[in-house]
Amino acid sequence: MRRQLERIEQFAVAVIFERQTGKRAMFLRGVLRAASWLYGGVVRVRVALFQGNLFRRHYLGCTVVSVGNLTVGGTGKTPVVERLARELRDAGCKVAILSRGYKSRRLPLLRAWRAKLTGQSHPLLGTRIVSDGHSVLLDSYTAGDEPHMLARNLPGVPVIVDKDRARAGCVAVERFGAHVLLLDDGFQYLRLARRHDIVLVDCQAPFGNGFLLPRGMLRESPRALRRAQLVVLTKAGGRDQSELIGQIRKYQAAAPIVVCDHQPLYLQRIGGEGREPLDFLQGKFVAALSGIAAPDSFERFLLQHGADLVVRRRYADHHRYNEAEIRELIERCRRRDLQAVITTEKDAVRLPLPPGCEDVPFYFLKVEIELQSGQEEWKQWLLRLADPAQHTGKMAGRYLPATPPVKKAAGAT
Repeated sequence: MRRQLERIEQFAVAVIFERQTGKRAMFLRGVLRAASWLYGGVVRVRVALFQGNLFRRHYLGCTVVSVGNLTVGGTGKTPVVERLARELRDAGCKVAILSRGYKSRRLPLLRAWRAKLTGQSHPLLGTRIVSDGHSVLLDSYTAGDEPHMLARNLPGVPVIVDKDRARAGCVAVERFGAHVLLLDDGFQYLRLARRHDIVLVDCQAPFGNGFLLPRGMLRESPRALRRAQLVVLTKAGGRDQSELIGQIRKYQAAAPIVVCDHQPLYLQRIGGEGREPLDFLQGKFVAALSGIAAPDSFERFLLQHGADLVVRRRYADHHRYNEAEIRELIERCRRRDLQAVITTEKDAVRLPLPPGCEDVPFYFLKVEIELQSGQEEWKQWLLRLADPAQHTGKMAGRYLPATPPVKKAAGAT
Protein backbone atom coordinates (compact mmCIF):
# COMPACT_ATOMS: atom_id res chain seq x y z
CA MET A 1 0.00 0.00 0.00
CA ARG A 2 2.80 2.41 0.93
CA ARG A 3 4.65 1.77 -2.33
CA GLN A 4 1.44 2.28 -4.33
CA LEU A 5 0.86 5.65 -2.65
CA GLU A 6 4.45 6.67 -3.42
CA ARG A 7 4.01 5.71 -7.08
CA ILE A 8 0.87 7.83 -7.23
CA GLU A 9 2.78 10.72 -5.63
CA GLN A 10 5.63 10.40 -8.15
CA PHE A 11 3.15 10.22 -11.05
CA ALA A 12 1.40 13.36 -9.77
CA VAL A 13 4.72 15.23 -9.58
CA ALA A 14 5.51 14.16 -13.16
CA VAL A 15 2.09 15.45 -14.27
CA ILE A 16 2.50 18.75 -12.43
CA PHE A 17 5.91 19.46 -13.98
CA GLU A 18 4.71 18.25 -17.39
CA ARG A 19 7.20 15.40 -17.55
CA GLN A 20 4.21 13.07 -18.11
CA THR A 21 2.59 13.32 -21.52
CA GLY A 22 -0.60 11.93 -23.05
CA LYS A 23 -4.31 12.68 -22.88
CA ARG A 24 -4.73 11.38 -19.35
CA ALA A 25 -1.98 13.69 -18.08
CA MET A 26 -3.46 16.68 -19.95
CA PHE A 27 -6.91 16.01 -18.50
CA LEU A 28 -5.50 15.67 -15.01
CA ARG A 29 -3.60 18.96 -15.34
CA GLY A 30 -6.86 20.68 -16.27
CA VAL A 31 -8.61 19.27 -13.22
CA LEU A 32 -5.72 20.26 -10.97
CA ARG A 33 -5.69 23.79 -12.37
CA ALA A 34 -9.37 24.24 -11.50
CA ALA A 35 -8.67 22.91 -8.01
CA SER A 36 -5.85 25.45 -7.66
CA TRP A 37 -8.31 28.33 -8.07
CA LEU A 38 -10.42 26.94 -5.25
CA TYR A 39 -7.37 26.32 -3.06
CA GLY A 40 -6.09 29.86 -3.65
CA GLY A 41 -9.40 31.35 -2.57
CA VAL A 42 -9.44 29.31 0.64
CA VAL A 43 -5.86 30.36 1.46
CA ARG A 44 -6.61 34.06 0.95
CA VAL A 45 -9.73 33.92 3.13
CA ARG A 46 -7.87 32.03 5.88
CA VAL A 47 -5.01 34.57 5.98
CA ALA A 48 -7.49 37.46 6.06
CA LEU A 49 -9.40 35.90 8.97
CA PHE A 50 -6.21 35.53 11.02
CA GLN A 51 -5.02 39.03 10.17
CA GLY A 52 -8.42 40.42 11.13
CA ASN A 53 -8.31 38.59 14.50
CA LEU A 54 -11.42 36.62 13.59
CA PHE A 55 -9.44 33.40 13.97
CA ARG A 56 -7.69 32.94 17.28
CA ARG A 57 -3.91 33.28 17.49
CA HIS A 58 -1.86 32.27 20.52
CA TYR A 59 0.80 34.38 22.20
CA LEU A 60 3.40 32.63 24.37
CA GLY A 61 5.19 35.62 25.86
CA CYS A 62 8.53 34.95 24.15
CA THR A 63 10.15 35.58 20.78
CA VAL A 64 8.77 33.29 18.08
CA VAL A 65 10.56 33.12 14.72
CA SER A 66 9.04 31.23 11.81
CA VAL A 67 11.30 29.72 9.14
CA GLY A 68 9.25 28.66 6.13
CA ASN A 69 8.73 28.96 2.41
CA LEU A 70 6.15 29.46 -0.31
CA THR A 71 6.63 26.13 -2.07
CA VAL A 72 6.31 22.49 -1.09
CA GLY A 73 9.62 20.93 -0.06
CA GLY A 74 13.14 21.22 -1.37
CA THR A 75 14.20 24.76 -0.39
CA GLY A 76 16.70 23.66 2.27
CA LYS A 77 14.93 24.79 5.42
CA THR A 78 16.63 22.31 7.75
CA PRO A 79 20.23 23.57 7.25
CA VAL A 80 19.01 27.16 7.69
CA VAL A 81 17.16 26.29 10.92
CA GLU A 82 20.24 24.39 12.13
CA ARG A 83 22.59 27.31 11.50
CA LEU A 84 20.23 29.83 13.07
CA ALA A 85 19.71 27.66 16.17
CA ARG A 86 23.44 26.97 16.55
CA GLU A 87 24.42 30.63 16.33
CA LEU A 88 21.70 31.67 18.79
CA ARG A 89 22.78 28.91 21.19
CA ASP A 90 26.42 29.98 20.90
CA ALA A 91 25.38 33.57 21.64
CA GLY A 92 23.97 32.40 24.99
CA CYS A 93 20.32 32.40 23.97
CA LYS A 94 17.93 29.72 25.24
CA VAL A 95 16.46 28.49 21.98
CA ALA A 96 14.12 25.59 21.17
CA ILE A 97 12.88 24.21 17.85
CA LEU A 98 9.22 23.40 17.23
CA SER A 99 8.30 21.04 14.40
CA ARG A 100 5.16 19.28 13.25
CA GLY A 101 7.13 16.06 12.65
CA TYR A 102 6.09 15.60 9.04
CA LYS A 103 5.60 11.90 8.15
CA SER A 104 6.56 10.77 11.64
CA ARG A 105 4.87 7.72 13.09
CA ARG A 106 1.18 8.26 13.87
CA LEU A 107 -1.54 6.26 15.52
CA PRO A 108 -4.15 4.86 13.11
CA LEU A 109 -7.06 7.28 12.89
CA LEU A 110 -9.60 5.09 14.67
CA ARG A 111 -7.21 4.31 17.53
CA ALA A 112 -6.36 7.99 17.90
CA TRP A 113 -10.06 8.97 18.07
CA ARG A 114 -10.77 6.20 20.58
CA ALA A 115 -7.89 7.32 22.79
CA LYS A 116 -9.03 10.95 22.71
CA LEU A 117 -12.66 10.09 23.45
CA THR A 118 -11.73 7.85 26.38
CA GLY A 119 -9.06 10.22 27.70
CA GLN A 120 -6.30 7.65 27.31
CA SER A 121 -2.70 8.80 26.98
CA HIS A 122 -0.37 7.41 24.35
CA PRO A 123 3.27 8.25 23.45
CA LEU A 124 2.22 8.92 19.85
CA LEU A 125 -0.44 11.44 20.86
CA GLY A 126 0.28 14.98 21.92
CA THR A 127 3.69 16.54 22.39
CA ARG A 128 6.87 14.54 21.76
CA ILE A 129 10.23 15.60 23.17
CA VAL A 130 12.77 14.63 20.51
CA SER A 131 15.67 16.17 22.44
CA ASP A 132 15.79 17.72 25.89
CA GLY A 133 19.02 19.51 24.97
CA HIS A 134 21.14 16.75 26.50
CA SER A 135 20.05 13.52 24.83
CA VAL A 136 18.23 12.48 21.66
CA LEU A 137 15.16 10.67 23.00
CA LEU A 138 13.31 9.54 19.84
CA ASP A 139 14.32 7.87 16.59
CA SER A 140 13.57 9.29 13.16
CA TYR A 141 10.52 7.07 12.71
CA THR A 142 8.84 8.45 15.83
CA ALA A 143 10.14 12.02 15.61
CA GLY A 144 10.32 12.60 11.85
CA ASP A 145 13.45 12.94 9.71
CA GLU A 146 14.23 16.63 10.16
CA PRO A 147 13.50 16.87 13.92
CA HIS A 148 15.69 13.82 14.59
CA MET A 149 18.50 15.21 12.44
CA LEU A 150 18.30 18.62 14.15
CA ALA A 151 18.29 16.99 17.59
CA ARG A 152 21.36 14.95 16.72
CA ASN A 153 23.28 17.93 15.33
CA LEU A 154 22.31 20.51 17.98
CA PRO A 155 23.28 19.50 21.51
CA GLY A 156 21.96 22.06 23.97
CA VAL A 157 18.87 22.85 21.86
CA PRO A 158 15.54 21.17 22.77
CA VAL A 159 13.57 19.88 19.79
CA ILE A 160 9.82 19.36 20.22
CA VAL A 161 7.30 17.80 17.84
CA ASP A 162 3.56 18.46 17.90
CA LYS A 163 0.99 19.26 15.23
CA ASP A 164 -0.28 21.85 17.72
CA ARG A 165 2.85 23.99 17.83
CA ALA A 166 1.26 26.45 20.24
CA ARG A 167 1.07 23.58 22.74
CA ALA A 168 4.65 22.57 21.89
CA GLY A 169 5.73 26.16 22.51
CA CYS A 170 4.20 26.08 25.98
CA VAL A 171 6.27 22.98 26.77
CA ALA A 172 9.42 24.66 25.48
CA VAL A 173 8.86 27.73 27.68
CA GLU A 174 7.67 25.93 30.82
CA ARG A 175 9.98 22.92 30.82
CA PHE A 176 13.11 24.27 29.14
CA GLY A 177 12.89 28.01 29.82
CA ALA A 178 13.21 28.88 26.13
CA HIS A 179 13.44 32.55 25.23
CA VAL A 180 13.38 32.07 21.45
CA LEU A 181 11.24 29.51 19.62
CA LEU A 182 12.15 28.56 16.06
CA LEU A 183 9.06 27.42 14.21
CA ASP A 184 10.33 24.98 11.58
CA ASP A 185 8.27 25.16 8.37
CA GLY A 186 5.88 27.58 10.03
CA PHE A 187 5.10 30.35 7.52
CA GLN A 188 1.59 28.99 6.92
CA TYR A 189 1.04 28.02 10.58
CA LEU A 190 -0.82 31.17 11.62
CA ARG A 191 -2.35 29.91 14.91
CA LEU A 192 0.88 30.76 16.74
CA ALA A 193 1.68 34.46 16.74
CA ARG A 194 5.25 35.26 15.85
CA ARG A 195 7.48 38.29 15.90
CA HIS A 196 9.45 37.46 12.77
CA ASP A 197 8.87 35.50 9.56
CA ILE A 198 11.91 34.27 7.65
CA VAL A 199 10.92 33.08 4.17
CA LEU A 200 13.20 30.88 2.07
CA VAL A 201 13.19 31.02 -1.73
CA ASP A 202 14.97 28.37 -3.81
CA CYS A 203 17.04 30.10 -6.50
CA GLN A 204 16.77 27.05 -8.78
CA ALA A 205 12.95 27.05 -8.76
CA PRO A 206 11.79 30.13 -6.83
CA PHE A 207 8.06 29.79 -7.48
CA GLY A 208 7.84 26.25 -8.84
CA ASN A 209 5.91 26.21 -12.11
CA GLY A 210 3.96 29.32 -11.11
CA PHE A 211 0.77 27.50 -10.04
CA LEU A 212 -0.69 27.01 -6.60
CA LEU A 213 -1.34 23.55 -5.17
CA PRO A 214 -2.41 21.09 -6.44
CA ARG A 215 -1.55 22.16 -10.03
CA GLY A 216 1.80 23.53 -8.90
CA MET A 217 4.08 23.56 -5.89
CA LEU A 218 3.12 26.95 -4.41
CA ARG A 219 1.45 26.91 -1.01
CA GLU A 220 0.74 30.62 -1.34
CA SER A 221 1.03 33.28 -4.02
CA PRO A 222 4.34 35.21 -4.13
CA ARG A 223 2.30 38.16 -2.80
CA ALA A 224 2.55 36.45 0.60
CA LEU A 225 6.16 37.64 0.73
CA ARG A 226 4.71 40.88 2.06
CA ARG A 227 4.44 39.13 5.45
CA ALA A 228 8.19 38.36 5.55
CA GLN A 229 10.67 40.29 7.66
CA LEU A 230 13.69 38.50 6.16
CA VAL A 231 14.03 36.71 2.81
CA VAL A 232 16.73 34.06 2.36
CA LEU A 233 17.63 32.89 -1.14
CA THR A 234 18.96 29.32 -1.01
CA LYS A 235 20.94 27.16 -3.46
CA ALA A 236 22.39 30.22 -5.17
CA GLY A 237 25.40 28.26 -6.44
CA GLY A 238 27.61 31.35 -6.63
CA ARG A 239 25.52 32.82 -9.45
CA ASP A 240 24.29 36.41 -9.64
CA GLN A 241 20.74 36.61 -8.27
CA SER A 242 19.94 40.24 -9.12
CA GLU A 243 17.11 39.20 -11.48
CA LEU A 244 15.42 37.07 -8.80
CA ILE A 245 15.94 39.80 -6.21
CA GLY A 246 14.19 42.20 -8.59
CA GLN A 247 11.22 39.83 -8.81
CA ILE A 248 11.04 39.55 -5.02
CA ARG A 249 11.17 43.33 -4.62
CA LYS A 250 7.89 43.56 -6.56
CA TYR A 251 6.21 41.83 -3.63
CA GLN A 252 8.48 42.75 -0.70
CA ALA A 253 10.20 46.11 -1.00
CA ALA A 254 11.62 46.54 2.50
CA ALA A 255 12.76 43.23 4.02
CA PRO A 256 16.50 42.44 3.96
CA ILE A 257 17.53 39.72 1.50
CA VAL A 258 20.28 37.22 2.30
CA VAL A 259 21.76 35.00 -0.42
CA CYS A 260 23.25 31.65 0.58
CA ASP A 261 24.27 28.30 -0.81
CA HIS A 262 24.39 24.74 0.50
CA GLN A 263 28.10 24.12 0.99
CA PRO A 264 29.10 20.41 1.08
CA LEU A 265 31.77 19.75 3.71
CA TYR A 266 32.68 16.05 3.66
CA LEU A 267 31.36 12.50 3.33
CA GLN A 268 30.48 10.77 6.61
CA ARG A 269 30.52 6.96 6.80
CA ILE A 270 27.16 5.62 7.97
CA GLY A 271 27.46 3.14 10.80
CA GLY A 272 31.09 4.04 11.40
CA GLU A 273 33.52 6.80 12.30
CA GLY A 274 35.10 7.18 8.87
CA ARG A 275 35.06 10.59 7.21
CA GLU A 276 36.28 11.33 3.70
CA PRO A 277 37.06 14.62 1.91
CA LEU A 278 35.01 15.56 -1.12
CA ASP A 279 37.76 14.60 -3.56
CA PHE A 280 37.14 11.01 -2.42
CA LEU A 281 34.46 10.98 -5.15
CA GLN A 282 36.94 11.64 -7.96
CA GLY A 283 36.87 8.69 -10.35
CA LYS A 284 34.75 6.51 -8.03
CA PHE A 285 31.99 4.25 -9.39
CA VAL A 286 29.10 4.89 -7.00
CA ALA A 287 25.37 4.60 -6.49
CA ALA A 288 23.26 7.64 -5.57
CA LEU A 289 20.38 6.96 -3.17
CA SER A 290 17.83 9.64 -2.30
CA GLY A 291 14.31 10.06 -0.99
CA ILE A 292 14.12 13.86 -1.08
CA ALA A 293 11.99 16.46 -2.85
CA ALA A 294 14.74 17.68 -5.20
CA PRO A 295 17.25 14.88 -6.00
CA ASP A 296 18.62 16.59 -9.14
CA SER A 297 20.91 19.01 -7.30
CA PHE A 298 22.25 16.20 -5.08
CA GLU A 299 23.13 14.01 -8.07
CA ARG A 300 24.52 17.00 -9.98
CA PHE A 301 26.92 17.69 -7.13
CA LEU A 302 28.25 14.11 -7.21
CA LEU A 303 28.87 14.38 -10.95
CA GLN A 304 30.59 17.76 -10.59
CA HIS A 305 33.02 16.21 -8.11
CA GLY A 306 34.06 13.47 -10.48
CA ALA A 307 31.85 10.58 -9.41
CA ASP A 308 30.61 8.09 -11.99
CA LEU A 309 26.94 7.48 -11.14
CA VAL A 310 26.40 3.92 -12.26
CA VAL A 311 23.18 3.45 -10.26
CA ARG A 312 20.62 6.11 -9.32
CA ARG A 313 17.84 5.22 -6.92
CA ARG A 314 15.17 7.86 -6.33
CA TYR A 315 12.27 7.47 -3.96
CA ALA A 316 9.47 9.78 -2.86
CA ASP A 317 10.29 12.48 -0.33
CA HIS A 318 10.62 11.08 3.22
CA HIS A 319 10.52 7.50 1.92
CA ARG A 320 10.86 5.01 4.78
CA TYR A 321 13.40 2.45 3.58
CA ASN A 322 13.06 -1.21 4.46
CA GLU A 323 15.80 -3.79 4.74
CA ALA A 324 14.77 -5.61 1.54
CA GLU A 325 15.27 -2.42 -0.52
CA ILE A 326 18.72 -1.84 0.97
CA ARG A 327 19.79 -5.47 0.48
CA GLU A 328 18.69 -5.36 -3.15
CA LEU A 329 20.72 -2.18 -3.70
CA ILE A 330 23.77 -3.71 -2.03
CA GLU A 331 23.56 -6.81 -4.22
CA ARG A 332 23.35 -4.66 -7.32
CA CYS A 333 26.37 -2.66 -6.19
CA ARG A 334 28.32 -5.89 -5.68
CA ARG A 335 27.42 -7.15 -9.16
CA ARG A 336 28.55 -3.86 -10.71
CA ASP A 337 31.69 -3.60 -8.52
CA LEU A 338 30.61 -0.22 -7.17
CA GLN A 339 32.84 1.36 -4.56
CA ALA A 340 30.29 3.23 -2.43
CA VAL A 341 26.68 4.32 -1.98
CA ILE A 342 26.22 8.07 -1.47
CA THR A 343 23.06 9.47 0.10
CA THR A 344 21.88 12.61 1.91
CA GLU A 345 21.98 13.25 5.63
CA LYS A 346 18.19 13.29 5.77
CA ASP A 347 18.10 9.86 4.13
CA ALA A 348 20.83 8.52 6.40
CA VAL A 349 18.58 8.65 9.47
CA ARG A 350 16.11 6.34 7.69
CA LEU A 351 18.54 3.67 6.46
CA PRO A 352 18.27 0.24 8.12
CA LEU A 353 21.74 -1.03 7.18
CA PRO A 354 21.74 -4.84 7.46
CA PRO A 355 24.73 -6.70 8.93
CA GLY A 356 27.31 -8.06 6.52
CA CYS A 357 27.32 -5.11 4.11
CA GLU A 358 30.67 -3.64 5.15
CA ASP A 359 32.14 -4.31 1.69
CA VAL A 360 29.75 -1.71 0.21
CA PRO A 361 30.27 1.42 2.34
CA PHE A 362 27.42 3.93 2.70
CA TYR A 363 28.22 7.63 3.08
CA PHE A 364 26.06 10.70 3.52
CA LEU A 365 26.97 14.15 2.28
CA LYS A 366 27.35 16.62 5.14
CA VAL A 367 26.13 20.08 4.10
CA GLU A 368 25.95 23.46 5.82
CA ILE A 369 24.72 26.91 4.87
CA GLU A 370 27.27 29.42 3.55
CA LEU A 371 26.27 33.07 3.17
CA GLN A 372 27.20 34.64 -0.17
CA SER A 373 25.75 38.09 0.43
CA GLY A 374 23.79 39.82 3.17
CA GLN A 375 26.20 38.77 5.95
CA GLU A 376 25.68 42.05 7.77
CA GLU A 377 21.88 41.70 7.62
CA TRP A 378 22.15 38.16 8.99
CA LYS A 379 24.42 39.34 11.81
CA GLN A 380 22.03 42.13 12.76
CA TRP A 381 19.16 39.65 12.88
CA LEU A 382 21.09 37.38 15.21
CA LEU A 383 21.98 40.28 17.50
CA ARG A 384 18.34 41.34 17.61
CA LEU A 385 17.07 37.84 18.40
CA ALA A 386 19.72 37.21 21.06
CA ASP A 387 19.04 40.55 22.79
CA PRO A 388 17.34 39.84 26.16
CA ALA A 389 15.28 43.03 25.75
CA GLN A 390 13.49 41.34 22.85
CA HIS A 391 12.10 38.60 25.11
CA THR A 392 8.77 39.93 26.23
CA GLY A 393 8.25 38.44 29.66
CA LYS A 394 6.88 35.38 31.40
CA MET A 395 3.53 34.10 30.25
CA ALA A 396 4.59 30.47 30.05
CA GLY A 397 1.89 28.02 29.18
CA ARG A 398 -0.84 30.57 28.59
CA TYR A 399 -2.85 30.62 25.38
CA LEU A 400 -3.62 34.29 24.88
CA PRO A 401 -6.03 35.18 22.07
CA ALA A 402 -5.03 37.98 19.77
CA THR A 403 -7.04 41.07 20.55
CA PRO A 404 -6.46 44.59 19.30
CA PRO A 405 -5.21 47.08 21.91
CA VAL A 406 -7.95 49.00 23.70
CA LYS A 407 -7.61 52.75 23.33
CA LYS A 408 -8.35 54.81 26.43
CA ALA A 409 -10.99 57.47 26.20
CA ALA A 410 -9.85 61.05 26.42
CA GLY A 411 -9.18 62.06 30.02
CA ALA A 412 -9.24 58.49 31.33
CA THR A 413 -6.65 57.53 33.93
